[in-house]
Amino acid sequence: MIILGVILIVIGVIASIPVLYSIGIALAVIGIILAVLGNTGKAIGGRAHWY
Repeated sequence: MIILGVILIVIGVIASIPVLYSIGIALAVIGIILAVLGNTGKAIGGRAHWY
C-alpha cells in the first residue's frame, strides 16, 4: 500500500494530475498506519501483517 501510494504520488507530480497525488498521499498514510499497528502486534482485520 505504501509503495502504491508513492507510485501514485510520483505519477501525479509528473503528469500534473492532482487527484492521483491526493490519492497517493492517502494510500501512503494509510499504509504507514497499518504497518505501525501491525508492528505493535495488534491484528487488524484478522491479519497481523499487511503487505
